[in-house]
Amino acid sequence: MNKTVRRGFVPTDEKDFCDKELKKIYLAANDLYYLINRGYNIKGASIFVGNHYLLSERQRLAFVRAVSSKDKIKQRIEKEIKEDLQNKIVNIDGFNTIITLEVAFSGSTLLKCMDGTIRDLAGLRGTYRLIDKTDLAIIHIGRTLEKNKIKKAIFYLDAPVSNSGKLKKRIIELLETFNFDLQVENINNVDSVLEKLSNVITSDAIILDKCKSWINLSKKIIDEIEECSYINMSFDTINNL
Repeated sequence: MNKTVRRGFVPTDEKDFCDKELKKIYLAANDLYYLINRGYNIKGASIFVGNHYLLSERQRLAFVRAVSSKDKIKQRIEKEIKEDLQNKIVNIDGFNTIITLEVAFSGSTLLKCMDGTIRDLAGLRGTYRLIDKTDLAIIHIGRTLEKNKIKKAIFYLDAPVSNSGKLKKRIIELLETFNFDLQVENINNVDSVLEKLSNVITSDAIILDKCKSWINLSKKIIDEIEECSYINMSFDTINNL
């Protein structure tokens, strides 16, 4: 892992997300928000709006990931745990959380979305490898959890994803001395497990809609690190155009 790797880096992002293009993306996001709140399917609506504004594939991915309906935003905010985490058992969407932080430490594109989460554009399509930012991401998760005096952290990793076993081993190596109980599970369907739990750490929209409660840990970590930044596509930004 000596080679420097920028997780989620795409050279065209500098052009796709410059100030001029962001104005166009914000307008597209506003239009998409309007349509989905009136019953339009997000897939069809995003294609229509994306074509209207002549958005690139990366720009389309960004505004679809950032936008949620009014009802979903309200439901997610109501389930978010913001108070003291002391003595809580937290359930972590491992790949989702670690990859987002790897992208953050790589200086690649991140979005602050309408529901308040931080999402990346990297994606996970069954393949993953540890990079030079992986340890940094894991250690920051550990430090933040320890600072908040949690009782136990359970990481859930998708077993079918390549190198999930190596990531499990690395999480244990780096966090076993921290002042909380640690468990790392490699299972076949992480989403179906997390959807039924409380104190879930993820930014996955499907899990957020179904889980009992969640913690916005990635945003908390990223906000405390000066070198990390994101494109603000929050509800207030999009709706105050």
